[in-house]
Amino acid sequence: MTPVKVPFSPEPYPLGSQQILEEITHDNGHIWTPLLQHKCSFPPEIFSQVMLNLIRNPNINSNHLFRADISLEQQFDENFQNDPTIPARIIHFRNYTLQKVMVRTMIPRNILKDRPLDQTCLFYTQTTDAGELQSLVIYLPHISSPDESPFYHPKVHGIAFQHTFNLGTQDGKIAIHYSFFDSEPRTQTLERTAEHLLAALYKHGQGTAAGYVKKVHHDTIMPQATVQNTYARLKAKYAKTLIDNWAEVTDPEKHVFEDLNIAAFLIELWADTYKDTEFPGYVDIGCGNGLLVHILSEEGFKGWGFDARERKSWSVFGPKTREKLQELVLIPSILYPASNENQTSGPNIHNGTFPKGTFIISNHADELTPWTPILANISQSPFMMIPCCSHALSGARYRAPPPKGSKGTPSAYSSLVAWVAGLAKGCGWEVEKEWLRIPSTRNAALIGRRRKLDYGEIDVREFVDANGGAAGWKENAMKLVTGKAKNH
Repeated sequence: MTPVKVPFSPEPYPLGSQQILEEITHDNGHIWTPLLQHKCSFPPEIFSQVMLNLIRNPNINSNHLFRADISLEQQFDENFQNDPTIPARIIHFRNYTLQKVMVRTMIPRNILKDRPLDQTCLFYTQTTDAGELQSLVIYLPHISSPDESPFYHPKVHGIAFQHTFNLGTQDGKIAIHYSFFDSEPRTQTLERTAEHLLAALYKHGQGTAAGYVKKVHHDTIMPQATVQNTYARLKAKYAKTLIDNWAEVTDPEKHVFEDLNIAAFLIELWADTYKDTEFPGYVDIGCGNGLLVHILSEEGFKGWGFDARERKSWSVFGPKTREKLQELVLIPSILYPASNENQTSGPNIHNGTFPKGTFIISNHADELTPWTPILANISQSPFMMIPCCSHALSGARYRAPPPKGSKGTPSAYSSLVAWVAGLAKGCGWEVEKEWLRIPSTRNAALIGRRRKLDYGEIDVREFVDANGGAAGWKENAMKLVTGKAKNH
């Protein structure tokens, strides 16, 4: 089937239209009012696939929501067993067969302001006398009045998404219906929300039919709920104070929320990595404004950070954090002859060697990003790097080549991520990738916790030479001392 592109322009049902969906659960079943309909070209299986994705990821429709926790997902048959903790609300419709029952709890971003909402999601099917396949998904929030509805959910008793598909003509149609509370009648606000919900279904359905493949997959290393719960705790604890006292010229909310999220990910990553052993400490190379070090310090993690230039924030964070931030330029010892590596020692110079096992962080560390897995080899230490701007091992600006076998024209950032991941693999690391949920398009985290090769199998000097060499690094690194500080 070739999907037909149709601009999204929904057709409203006339006011007073008869209900299309007839609820038969009780003698006085709720009225379901049809609101909007739109042509589509995707079949029932894509409708079900898209609705499942929207149910599992409510943040697609509302940026006020983090996620959905699924507490029940069962086929509705003779073996169906409801969950006594959060029981599903079961209703039936004339001519439709209930196939599947789900219960989700929608988790808001701001748990101090908004409350979670339990909701039953029901899947139905039927085949009409005309041979059309009809699918239906119902959302039933667990509320008994509009006053109980959080602001991120429309104040209605229920929402229905209907899909109709003609196998002969391959024509389809989607529609949205509301079951209104008597005390909360139809309003323009509710209609706008309905249009937004139908547009999301249309967009994702047509995109799937056109062969769209999701390029970015989140939560591949740590569970979404685990990291988001920690982020919510950190945000409630630190965000307001950090934003109110921001000392840099950069956007405070972006940087605060970004580093709180990175800190949450690291905290949970370390809890998983070091669950059976003592945390060895960390170093944040190219730590910029020092915010990540400050958050981790406040959370009780031992470690420190350094950058070529001190930032205003360092003193604002207080003496506890300030003593963990140092003004240093990193010049790796391997850039000197093996017999004279101590030339890299001295005031304001660090030789890039850390105590064995120290977890190395490079968060938008720019010139230090490609060096991160190499430094990790030298110190036999795990690492996490979040690439940002592209530099060669010499410290000079560098446009990373597109990865071999790439289709189309990859972006400069995807090429950078692939290149530094290749460096890490070349150093013998098993590289894990996570697309962090941070307010930045530079959100790829590359993590090295496990080895594919023994450290002794990699000659780091030869490796650096084989990857462009580091001629000019010392000069470029020292320029950072007098140059303009980076915005992170």
